[in-house]
Amino acid sequence: MGNPITVTNLTCHHGGHPAVDTVSLSAAPGQVTALVGANGSGKSTVLMALAGLLRPTSGVISGRPGSIAFVPQRSSAPDHLPITVRQVVAMGRWNLRGPFARLGEDDRAVIDDCLGRVRIHDLASRRLGSLSGGQRQRALVAQGLAQHSELLLLDEPLAGVDVRAAEDIAAAIESERSRGTTIVMATHESTQAERADHVVRLHQGGPTAQ
Repeated sequence: MGNPITVTNLTCHHGGHPAVDTVSLSAAPGQVTALVGANGSGKSTVLMALAGLLRPTSGVISGRPGSIAFVPQRSSAPDHLPITVRQVVAMGRWNLRGPFARLGEDDRAVIDDCLGRVRIHDLASRRLGSLSGGQRQRALVAQGLAQHSELLLLDEPLAGVDVRAAEDIAAAIESERSRGTTIVMATHESTQAERADHVVRLHQGGPTAQ
């Protein structure tokens, strides 16, 4: 894997108002960096900037790798969209191969593996819109895992999941850390934050004293 990702004095605005103000952090390969704070503290904004989905107002992000997987807290796909759980996870391979690529046997093996890692093999043929919040979150995490990215960004991966799902998702994150992936996640779960290598605490868009 590559070099650490460094964020220096990151500032982002939404609608003319500061969402993140002078946040700095360093995230290294094979380590988990946890962004901790209340709702509205700027955690998701930092993740979106790291993913390249939001242009910072100021500040510098250096060392960002070419392959990035972003796992949102909830899917933006409408409930009526006729897409199955397996297709959702397969999108992770399309993100890697390209939208018009034909997935091969190796890709299908990765999809099966990721479904198994978060224990949703039995849901593979179900429509995404029919799932509970926790089941949907597992599917989104599996999609992120399927990308085999150098940087894995997770927005509240344990939100709305039961104890078993939380254990499976935590184990998958630990496996990615062992693989050498750089992991940055937003969380309000104290146990999850305690397992991280580094914790960045945010309050109203800015860093708090450690």
